[in-house]
Order: sequence, then structure tokens, then C-alpha cells
Amino acid sequence: MSGLDETPRANRLHIAFFGKTNAGKSSTINAITGQKIALVSDVAGTTTDPVYKSMELLPVGPVVFIDTAGLDDRTALGRARIEKTDEVVDKADIAVFVIDSTEQNTAPEQEYMKRFRAKKTPVIVAYNVFDGNEARAAAPAGEHSVVINAKTGQGIDALKEMIVRSVTDYELPSIVGDLAKEGDVVMLVMPQDIQAPKGRLILPQVQVTRDLLDKGCLVISVKTEDMVPMLEELKNPPRLVITDSQVFKYVNEHLDKTIPLTSFSMLMARYKGDIEEFVKGARAIADLKPGDKVLIAESCTHHALKGDIAREKLPNWLNKYAGGELVFENTAGHGFPNDLDEYKLIVHCGGCMVNRKNMLSKIEHAKNAGVPITNFGVAIAFLNGMLSRVSY
Repeated sequence: MSGLDETPRANRLHIAFFGKTNAGKSSTINAITGQKIALVSDVAGTTTDPVYKSMELLPVGPVVFIDTAGLDDRTALGRARIEKTDEVVDKADIAVFVIDSTEQNTAPEQEYMKRFRAKKTPVIVAYNVFDGNEARAAAPAGEHSVVINAKTGQGIDALKEMIVRSVTDYELPSIVGDLAKEGDVVMLVMPQDIQAPKGRLILPQVQVTRDLLDKGCLVISVKTEDMVPMLEELKNPPRLVITDSQVFKYVNEHLDKTIPLTSFSMLMARYKGDIEEFVKGARAIADLKPGDKVLIAESCTHHALKGDIAREKLPNWLNKYAGGELVFENTAGHGFPNDLDEYKLIVHCGGCMVNRKNMLSKIEHAKNAGVPITNFGVAIAFLNGMLSRVSY
């Protein structure tokens, strides 16, 4: 399967497993899935980087199970492994702690549980019984707990049920939301330039198309140069036009101002993050001065081509608006630099490759550091004087 038939990892519920070395995390995941997804060994530190596996967990649906390194990893690479585990904290929708039932010191687990409680992330504790040992009588106060034997499978069904109950209210919002309804004609303007992957559409375009089709909308997809001829062919104007933010200005100039306009990136900002915070962050562009440092963050890595939005176009537009050279730093991946204080602004990509939890965590990190944060589409709308024009 591919394209519209697959659920991207970023749209799957992220269920992460934490615990000390050899507590049975990997064995628990294998027992839940019925597959040997995670490597199991008596050797401490077998799991290094987090292991991700996309699965279907009925009746929840598409999920990602994440197996992390031991919280007490004392190996030479332990610090790096813990940093990778910390990244998982920011993206986990549910945290499952696997604890040896005979373990007396649960301080590392308790410290991580506090972090999840602060994020309002559901926490489940699974006490794993080894060699017939009796499990401890009670879980930490306020936490959901279950006794399991990962080797025999005892208690695994109860753990699954606990996970299902924890996600009862979990549902991603509609990407388009109330901007379009059943029967509406929606035009998608999608430039097919050097930045577009040959033979396929970029993920936000695919996701928006699927969302509109699920709503029962009538979808028209055109290249930038075909927008005006298509508008002339239509008997009635479209209810909504969605475009790539890079051609915002062109589309706006050739579109009747009575037709609502937005961009794929604006929609992703609302879908994955906090659109109001991004709009607030975009307005901070007005305060930039030459020499200020700006972080341009992308959630995925790719080979930068000539005219790259993150490395050429946005920096040029921001420099022009600021009236001089700004200092830009580019970063790619799910994490953020540890020290954000040095930046005057963070401009993030649409976030199609990260889940909502991860994006909200990034926004929270920026707010805690007192640094305005926006995303590509919202920033471009501001730079073109169109924030009041676009719909979100």
C-alpha cells in the first residue's frame, strides 16, 4: 500500500515504553503485538536508539509502539541513549512504564512520570513478574497499574485494555475543520516545481485531499499556472482555495477577495500545533533587527536544492523585511536545541512528519524560553501582509 492507503507515522497514536535496563520493555511490546518487534536479550543495554514499529491495535486503530533504552543505562553510550529517550517524552501520547516486580528503587521511573503528568500524558505502570516472584502490592498512587508476565503473556490482555481505555477520547481534529463542508467545491493550487518530489505529492497535499474527500467535498487540484483558467471554467466560484504558501502572493492577486483563501501550511499549523501561538509568533517578525538570530526548524531531513524554502527563500524574505542581514541557524529532526534563549524567533516547518504531541511540546519549549514561534505558512502570510486575508 502507499499514498492515501497508508497512515503516516505522524498521524498514529504514539505509545512509548519506558523502564530500567532488562525490566522487560521489549518482551512486553513483543507480547502485546504478537511479533518479535523488539530485540530481547539478557545483556544490559540491548536497546540503544528508540525502536519504532507501526501497528494496528484494535479497536484503537493505527498506532506506533516505541521501545526505549534503559533509564539506568550506565554504558559508554548511556548519555546519548538517554537523550534519545528524552526526545520520545515529547512525542508520546501514552507512556507505559515496565517495572521489575521486585524492584525497590523506582526513582528514575518516578522522575519521568512527573514529566508526563506535567504534560497531561496518560501513564500506565506494568509490573513485570520474573521467575514466579510475587509482584508488589500496589502501583504508585494515582497511576493505572497492572501485573504482567511478559514471558508467559499473563496480564497482557489487561494491559491492552488499559491502553485502549487511556485513548478513548483520543482523536485527531479534522485538518480543514469548519472551513469546508459536504458538497463544497474546494480548489487546491499545488505548484509542481523542483521542490515537489517527482511522481508524487507532498504529504500535506495528500492529507488535505483525503480530509476533504472524507468530508464529502468536491476537490479540484491544479498547478499554479492553471488556477485562473480553471476558475474561468467553473460555473460557480469555489467555496475555498488552498494553496502552497510559496505562491500565496500570486494566488491572492488572481483570486476574488470574496473567496476564502488558506494554505496547506496554515492548515497543518492548526492541525498539528497551536495556530494562535503561531500567528502571535509571526507578528514578532516586525520586531526583528539586523544581527538578530533566527532558528529555522524542520521536522524531517532532506537534500536541500536550489531555491530551498528553509535555506534560501525564507531567509531572503526575512532579511528583506528586517532591512538587513539576520543570523540564521537551521536544524532538522524531531528535537530542538537545548538552549533557545539566543534566538529572537523560531520558524518551524508545517510539521507533517511529527505527531501533534511532539509539535505541542516544541511550542511549549519555545514559550518556556520566552521565544516567539511560528511556522512557514503563517510567517509567509505575515510577510505578504495577508494574515487578515487568510482563513484558519
